[in-house]
Amino acid sequence: MLIILSRTKQYLRKNGYFYKKEYMRPLLTPDNIYIFRFGRDRLDNRLIIRYSHKWTGRQRINEIDLRLHKQKHPRIFYSESELLHYLEEHLLSHEAKVQAREAKKSKEVTDGASK
Repeated sequence: MLIILSRTKQYLRKNGYFYKKEYMRPLLTPDNIYIFRFGRDRLDNRLIIRYSHKWTGRQRINEIDLRLHKQKHPRIFYSESELLHYLEEHLLSHEAKVQAREAKKSKEVTDGASK
């Protein structure tokens, strides 16, 4: 069983986010890939964790890619503590911006339909 990102999972549960985990083993690379989707209503945020195993059998995180709300260019972290620091500062403010943008879109659509 994978214990990767246990502190991140606790942080997300505490703040009301749901998540879904997937495991993928690519054929051509020695790294394993762990895909982690999360969000409040829709699972539109994604973490891609590339990890390998040390010679002792312990897991080593090589790279964590974070894409908030289907971003094109991911933010790249090399440890879970860097990721948690970023999430604590940016996740709630980013979500508020996205909700405001969606509310503005829906208001424009309803105003345009009534005219």
